Amino acid sequence: MSGLPGTGPSLDPTFMALPYRSLGDVALARAQELGATHADFRFERLRHQNIGVRDGVLQGASDTEDLGFAVRVIHRGSWGFASGVILTAEEAVRVADTAVAVAQVAAEMTSTPVEIAPEPVYDDATWVSSYLTNPLDVPTAEKAALLIDWTNRLRSGAAVDHASAFLQQVQENKYYADLAGTHTTQQRVRLMPGFEAMGAGADTFDSMSSIAPPVGRGWEYLTDGSYDWDEEIEQVPELLAEKLKAPSVEAGSYDLVIHPSNLWLTIHESIGHATELDRALGYEANYAGTSFATYDKLNTLQYGSPIMNVTGDRTVESGLATIGYDDEGVQTQSWDIVRDGVLVGYQLDRPMGLMKPELNGGRSNGCAYADSSGHIPIQRMANVSLQPAANGPTTDELISRVERGLYVVGDKSWSIDMQRFNFQFTGQRFYKISDGELVGQVRDAAYQATTTEFWNSMEAVGGSQTWVLGGAFNCGKAQPGQVASVSHGCPTSLFRGVNILNTNDEAGH
Repeated sequence: MSGLPGTGPSLDPTFMALPYRSLGDVALARAQELGATHADFRFERLRHQNIGVRDGVLQGASDTEDLGFAVRVIHRGSWGFASGVILTAEEAVRVADTAVAVAQVAAEMTSTPVEIAPEPVYDDATWVSSYLTNPLDVPTAEKAALLIDWTNRLRSGAAVDHASAFLQQVQENKYYADLAGTHTTQQRVRLMPGFEAMGAGADTFDSMSSIAPPVGRGWEYLTDGSYDWDEEIEQVPELLAEKLKAPSVEAGSYDLVIHPSNLWLTIHESIGHATELDRALGYEANYAGTSFATYDKLNTLQYGSPIMNVTGDRTVESGLATIGYDDEGVQTQSWDIVRDGVLVGYQLDRPMGLMKPELNGGRSNGCAYADSSGHIPIQRMANVSLQPAANGPTTDELISRVERGLYVVGDKSWSIDMQRFNFQFTGQRFYKISDGELVGQVRDAAYQATTTEFWNSMEAVGGSQTWVLGGAFNCGKAQPGQVASVSHGCPTSLFRGVNILNTNDEAGH
């Protein structure tokens, strides 16, 4: 199995040459010998390259590699985990011994035995993400030259004093095996390009960044015309100049038309994290808390208006959280989280799948992930996306429905409370809407609401022609902290009567 069978790259031969199968066999045999009722082995190699440019000068280029393996067991009804980086059979035995020893200690403190949801066996399955050219195979000088050119072109704008550009690239290879007989070998590539133009006005300093989303694609994202980098680079200096001269927003109630480049982040914070079941059950409280969307509200909470349909999906092409099989050997899926505005599902791993058998038929929906071999898998976010309307309106049509409002483009800062309920979000650009027409930018705006007020104020969602898959490389969770990449798709959407703050006025409070 692969992301696009027969059309993309195969597994990296330098990864396949590593001894992950033999180490896995040794570690699992040792765990079984010591009495583990479940054991899984995860071997992974993560390659990162980051390139940064400022004002036409390369600021830095770094290459890193993280290589190692981990053993996780259930022994005497408790979890045990250990990891190592020495690729020998002796080390595999030692790591398995340590994982079982950890479980033996934990058993003395475990009141409810650990159990996991069943999953079919996948014997020797492979999966490769849908990309054409691995960016790590492109010469660093070529990539740096592209970023240098971007900043030079941005600085040709009169309003631009400084410009920066960056490119983050990741190749992730994983091998998973467990005592049940599942063996999966996977490879995915992702990259995050971007740039920012900075300038000063008469009484302010501000910036304007690319709204291009990070993607689970290859180098072709920068060269094949699927995103018009040249047009955006040409427009950004003028957009920044307009923003620097724009009037400060008047606080009050406005109708909002929100572009996907802004709305994806609101989805991430107010829906994505709120519907992670470990947060909803109160098990996870790091990085801004638990969740207001507690389990007793399933099938009753009116999360949003009846046009709101949100899915969790680890299969969508080019998604940052897309994979064939998760870090518990579960084949990934797509499912409903909000249907017709009502909360109907959560994101699950195998322990929670068994704990709540009424969800997904007692099966995990494939949301376990660890960001390195040194970390234990935890429940992580799928590609959580708001669905477009069939034959839905264009962005221009949505704007035409607004007498007094704002059109919001691009994400910037945000804040949300410990329950994922009270929030405020700013944006790159806020355009005033008057009688269905855009009449120029305003500055210093933020929209503020509670999660349910906001999503229930959604009157219309755009059609598929407005839908964009946005996302981030830096979603944090857990202690010790882990970082994951995730995408969120959404159409341009119309919200009625949302409170707008003037951030300058609020800063003094």
